[in-house]
Amino acid sequence: MAAAAAVTVIVARPADAAAGLPYQDPAQPVATRVADLLARMSLDDKIGQMTQASRNALQSQQDIATYKLGSLLSGGGEAPGNNSASGWADMYDSYQRTALTTSLAIPIIYGLDAVHGNNNVYGATVFPHNIGLGAARDPDLVQRVGRATAEEVAGAGLDWTFAPCLCVARNDRWGRTYESYGEKPEIGVSYAPVITGLQGTTLGGGSASILATAKHYIGDGGTTNGTDQGNTQISESELRSVHLPPFKAAIERGVGSVMISYSSFNGVKLHGHKYLITDVLKTELGFTGFVVSDWAGVDQIDGGQGFTQSEVAAAVNAGIDMVMVPTDYRTFISHLRNAVNAGQVPQSRIDDAVKRILTKKFELGLFEQPLSDRTYTSSVGSQAHRDIAREAVRKSQVLLKNANNVLPLAKTGKYFVAGKSADNIGNQAGGWTISWQGASGNIIPGTTILQGIRQAASGATVNYSADGSGIDSSYTAAIAVVGETPYAEGRGDRTGSMSLDSTDLGTISRLRAAGVPVIVVLVSGRPLDIASEVGNWNALLASWLPGSEGAGVADVLFGSYNPTGKLPVTWMSSVSQQPINDGDGKTGLYPYGYGLSYTTVPPTSTPPTSAVPTSAAPTSRPPTSRPPTSAVPTTTRPPTSAVPTSAVPTTTRPPTSAAPTTGSASCTVTYKVAGQWQGGFQGDVTIRNNGSAALSNWTLAWTYANGQTITQLWNASHTQSGSSVTVKGLSWNSTIAPSGTVNFGFLGSWTGTNAVPGSFTLNGSPCGVA
Repeated sequence: MAAAAAVTVIVARPADAAAGLPYQDPAQPVATRVADLLARMSLDDKIGQMTQASRNALQSQQDIATYKLGSLLSGGGEAPGNNSASGWADMYDSYQRTALTTSLAIPIIYGLDAVHGNNNVYGATVFPHNIGLGAARDPDLVQRVGRATAEEVAGAGLDWTFAPCLCVARNDRWGRTYESYGEKPEIGVSYAPVITGLQGTTLGGGSASILATAKHYIGDGGTTNGTDQGNTQISESELRSVHLPPFKAAIERGVGSVMISYSSFNGVKLHGHKYLITDVLKTELGFTGFVVSDWAGVDQIDGGQGFTQSEVAAAVNAGIDMVMVPTDYRTFISHLRNAVNAGQVPQSRIDDAVKRILTKKFELGLFEQPLSDRTYTSSVGSQAHRDIAREAVRKSQVLLKNANNVLPLAKTGKYFVAGKSADNIGNQAGGWTISWQGASGNIIPGTTILQGIRQAASGATVNYSADGSGIDSSYTAAIAVVGETPYAEGRGDRTGSMSLDSTDLGTISRLRAAGVPVIVVLVSGRPLDIASEVGNWNALLASWLPGSEGAGVADVLFGSYNPTGKLPVTWMSSVSQQPINDGDGKTGLYPYGYGLSYTTVPPTSTPPTSAVPTSAAPTSRPPTSRPPTSAVPTTTRPPTSAVPTSAVPTTTRPPTSAAPTTGSASCTVTYKVAGQWQGGFQGDVTIRNNGSAALSNWTLAWTYANGQTITQLWNASHTQSGSSVTVKGLSWNSTIAPSGTVNFGFLGSWTGTNAVPGSFTLNGSPCGVA
């Protein structure tokens, strides 16, 4: 311990740095410090930095120093005995002091899945899961959620979160659907500000800066049948157009680490996919942070049990820099050392990996302040953070049905509340809460939905029975809070029915039998198969997994907040439709982007609107493209990516100033304004090759008439000079086959009328406009 204290003084006090080595001098540039330290490291030092072990798997705490480990992690539920912010900070400091006893005194970095707040720590603020945040369509809110999370992670002494999850969930059977912002990449692209929330404007450049992780790279939301850790069997073009854009946006925001997916891409495990990790992520996209594997993910490369030396070599050569080997770090270190000595892994690959890891440690300031900063400990679970969470809950609520304007409820009256999730904070928080899979019950501090209802309707009589027993016709209305119980990856996959369970159906049936209006609040991590039931309900509110602040749900039910949430996914008409996504030609129960507010007239194509509905299912449903024009105003059409909460999106209809369809040429361009808002818009462009020969190295050009400027573009590159725009294909989509198409999207700013360009040229020749 005395040695640790002596080292800590040298490392942590800038005033003494002049007497130390260059890498200990904070006045030196990070690159200089990294180069100096790297030159002093042995192969064992370097391999140790590439090793991440689970705290529960440490055979001895001294192994941190003996094996010179670069990182520790806590998986879901791996909390210290004192599961409080101060308890975590004490644990971290103990491990860090051990790391600092090594000759080079390189601090560890500690990772955990703080995926909806610092959800492993008892007393922390638990925010809505990502699918709810996706419904909110509010990038500024997501950045503030990231900032609050960073403060609560730092307040527990930690410095690295395995978040955000940027998966684009394309099949709701997948048990991680709730970790996705939605089924289209645009929301994830617009939510890149969460990286700034977590890391700060500059990593380590301000207070409470923690390392963020973009995960899971890449395509985990697109596996066949929605199978967790399954096989994504799609073209590279689709992989790039659907699953890559959120990662590109995160890299442009400076995300410090990227985690590799368990899944495969067309049969090749991502953990061994050099093309996608090294060629695309690091070289093409210019990612300069470090790549970390998922929990024992290297073990899966060859399909056998346990990892081998060849698997370790394959993973590191593919571009993985830090390997999460939670339970067998000693064997991993031996395998990697042997692989290097045998020439299976070049020393240059080891040096590149360690350079990337050390760079982030220096940028975080760990060498200057290796121990916990207790400044933010008091912020864990603070009222300020809970206020942000409550705002997030309010904005994530999606009103799907409101027959005869039964909502909002008056704050006076007599209400009956029922359902297994009404007074169950564990159910409303979902998976990844205290433990990996989460749990029902009173597992965290916070406000249940029932408690929120009682607070919101303090002037009303509110009675509660979980199963709905005891209700009669004297009540103003009944509120059924039903849905899924907690789950996480693997266990959450739904291969069969996706309907409400018999308990929920029985509860709702008892409420309906009383003859009073029934409002269903659906607590779930994804859409459920409710088409045969929703015709019996007077109102339906999709609450997703709201987390610790159930009062935000009550804010919407009782009109303190007008619902503004929009579906981030297409809501199926039947489980047989899975997968169903916007633009695939399937008619869902509710389309992507759908959501009512209290100022709108319920559309006539929604389920029946009788005060006490019949059992019939709806015979007609909202269209797949947008809510009916009778339901929402069409004067403003915000995008699917950065939508002001007061607006309603349209996903397919261009503005009234759209150019008319012209005759077919050797190429046709479809230019859509997917949405627009004050000062900004989102565009989507498809080029079709009508000729009989392939078009190579395509370049599309057009001129804007109203001062539009492209601010961010994906699936192509662009330049803009004044009003003239030139877009070029990338290496992977630079050729358009005969009768083939290529697509790209962008965000832009505008003034005037945002008119669609009237003409386009492809490789210098005019195209038809559709």
